Amino acid sequence: MEFGDFIPQPLPPNMPSLAGGAPSAPPGTIFVLAAGGGFAAPRRKFTLHFGRAVDDVHVAVGTGDRFVSRLHGVFACDGDRWWLRNEGKLPIQLPDATLLLRHSEVEMSSGYTRLIIESPKRRSHQIDVCVVSAVRPDPEVPDHMRTADDTVYDLSELERLVVTALAQRYLRQERYPQPVSWKQAADDLNRAETTGRLWSAKSAEHVISALRKRLAVGRSPIPGILRDDGIPEPVGNTLNHNLIQALLKTAALMPNDLHLLGDDD
Repeated sequence: MEFGDFIPQPLPPNMPSLAGGAPSAPPGTIFVLAAGGGFAAPRRKFTLHFGRAVDDVHVAVGTGDRFVSRLHGVFACDGDRWWLRNEGKLPIQLPDATLLLRHSEVEMSSGYTRLIIESPKRRSHQIDVCVVSAVRPDPEVPDHMRTADDTVYDLSELERLVVTALAQRYLRQERYPQPVSWKQAADDLNRAETTGRLWSAKSAEHVISALRKRLAVGRSPIPGILRDDGIPEPVGNTLNHNLIQALLKTAALMPNDLHLLGDDD
């Protein structure tokens, strides 16, 4: 599709997180993605609705949570800039922890933004937003001369599977999450039946221990993930928490990884 033909449209099912960037689209196009689906619209006068009312919004958010408003907010374009306006009762949390209150609005900047709606029932609903920048990489500039957007930690298929089981509370956006126990991780891995092996608490722990050792060294080592880092008790949970936080912050681990455990939400 040529950029001149780009029209407002739903995003394909199983669209990955926008943290890694948006699909090719004209500058100023907005992409909005939540657990209930996503939508994209070019930069022109348009209002994109999101909320709990599946049949009345472009992007469904918190469909099973009655604390989320039927129309919780809108992204409105004046023909040049996109603005986020909160129409719901609950505030919308911005990346800097600022709360966008009801009937307040803020201009959306280019690039990726993660928004959170926190429910009193200790449920959190994430909205990925990406506004396509007018700046494009120069094809004449060699890859090794371009500035990296962020540190990237590569995970093997096995490492991603086990760390997803360990970090599932974080990926489900629970409040004050902690790593699950090794026993629960092993039980969930066995239920997923993706590797054809029988998992135990020890085997799951072994994979994560080796992963921590690998990511504690190298060009961008993760601090606080080894026992000799001066971590106070309880050591294990703290080491794993620090590992998970680093993977989340660099988008090496994302909510859509939960499909590895057979989680369709």
